[in-house]
Amino acid sequence: MSKNQFPFADDSIFFNVFSYLGLPLSRDFSSDQVDAVVMGIPYDLGTSGRAGARNGPNGIRQASANLRWESQRWPWDFALSERLNIIDYGDVPFGYGDSEDMLKAVEEQAAQISGAGKTLVSFGGDHFVTLPLLRGHARTHGKMALIHFDAHTDTYDDVEQYSHGCMFKRAPKEGLIDPAHSVQVGIRTAFDRAGHEYQVIDAQQANEQSVAATVAAIRGRVGDHPAYLSFDIDCLDPAFAPGTGTPVVGGMSTSKILGILRGIADLNIVGFDVVEVSPAYDHAQVTALAGATLALEFLYMRASRR
Repeated sequence: MSKNQFPFADDSIFFNVFSYLGLPLSRDFSSDQVDAVVMGIPYDLGTSGRAGARNGPNGIRQASANLRWESQRWPWDFALSERLNIIDYGDVPFGYGDSEDMLKAVEEQAAQISGAGKTLVSFGGDHFVTLPLLRGHARTHGKMALIHFDAHTDTYDDVEQYSHGCMFKRAPKEGLIDPAHSVQVGIRTAFDRAGHEYQVIDAQQANEQSVAATVAAIRGRVGDHPAYLSFDIDCLDPAFAPGTGTPVVGGMSTSKILGILRGIADLNIVGFDVVEVSPAYDHAQVTALAGATLALEFLYMRASRR
């Protein structure tokens, strides 16, 4: 499969909208010419608020058609297809209503894809899907730093076994991530500050300080450790992302987030997910488009390191 077969299949925003960016649908990531894999996880049984994030992967793919016409995304100085060959793996299959099956299936797929040397970009689903993604990536990369964008810390002592608010309490206990090199950005809900191991750049601080200051803080915390980047769409203010299960006002803008991501493009980020897009609560694909754009930005970040 040559590189000239990978540019987006169609630059129309309404023809053949079957995959993310019109990329080839394939489950064969064994080829040396496949660099990155996009994967959906349509699960929302861990949701504590408004359900519907199971439709997030399809919503993101549909909205990504609006990004297909620009073969070279501004402000990058290269076209993504010049540096990365990407496939859309489709959605991870698991028994509906079976959270344990989801955990096993996602971990195994993440381990296989990352273990094959490919960069995995995942679409949730609610945020609980990040736990098996971390488990799969840790099998390849060992303990990682976490760069986490969210309105919530998701470090709660939930009594529920399957909850989208417990992953970053459980992940350090399982040896998946190192809180001492991890940072959470955009937080604006209550958490146990006294016992909190992660560095927090809350929403007020992130909104008031410059992009450069936030970038410097993230870089200083993560250093050269392998890092996993998890983006809960509710990090964005509901003005920019209304279609989510637990919207919290006072969040960040898409413009500022994109600036921060570009500022950390050269960090050793080994995996990415964008979660909690709930199309039923969206308007004019605003939230889904934000999710699709964040994923595209990450792919350009990854391509810039080649």
